[in-house]
Amino acid sequence: MAVHWRRVRSRLGFLLISIRMQQMGPRVANCGEQQPSIATRLYNVRERIHKAALAAKRDPAQVRLVAVSKTHPVSSIQEAFESGQRHFGENYVQELIEKAQQLPQAIQWHFVGHLQTNKARSLLSVRNLWCVETVDRPKLADTLNRLAGELRPPEDPLRVMVQVNVSGEESKAGVAPAAAPELVDYVLKACPQLQLLGLMTIGAPDPSPEPVAFRRLVELRDQVQRTLALSEPLELSMGMSDDFEAAVRMGSTNVRIGTTIFGPRSYAD
Repeated sequence: MAVHWRRVRSRLGFLLISIRMQQMGPRVANCGEQQPSIATRLYNVRERIHKAALAAKRDPAQVRLVAVSKTHPVSSIQEAFESGQRHFGENYVQELIEKAQQLPQAIQWHFVGHLQTNKARSLLSVRNLWCVETVDRPKLADTLNRLAGELRPPEDPLRVMVQVNVSGEESKAGVAPAAAPELVDYVLKACPQLQLLGLMTIGAPDPSPEPVAFRRLVELRDQVQRTLALSEPLELSMGMSDDFEAAVRMGSTNVRIGTTIFGPRSYAD
């Protein structure tokens, strides 16, 4: 019954988006050589996610789209919000705080950058912080658990993901794959104010239909579930602008897409 409802909800969601896009059609057509609007790009990304999920015989409603708005202005986020997008991601604590103060509380914020423990309190001051996707060490988990107990109501535990560096690149954060089961177990047993959603990774460039980094995360997820005898399946946060369709086909439940929705990042001089 739950799966049936998710399918109905997914179809209704895409129907509403299609209606919005049809209403916008004349305006988009009159833009000439201008770049597509954020609403148009968002619609196209959702459609690509939908097709990739169906190609893998998955329910598209099982895939959460996080629009990563790093360096982009509040006006761009507002446009995406008005087009039905609710989950947004930011890489920097101060940028997320400043944007959250100017945008609707209905936004569900994801923190997707490396988090220093001394900035955790400021981050958790954002009331509509939905998930921290980059927990990569017990100390950070402890800090988030303590602060969530102080700053959030008991019925609203902080959602987190364990970030895993499956590619082994020194430039990327994340716990080593061999240490991931222990960290997952630690969060589950020692951090009652945290709700563990799953595993997250940043894939290495790989144009193949089944990127190695994603395959490693899928295998690690399966290993962790067996080792810890978990009753609930762990989510997989993998896939960005260049590889999200492959990630969806391989089982991602959370894709983080920025440039394809918002265009090139805008860095201050």
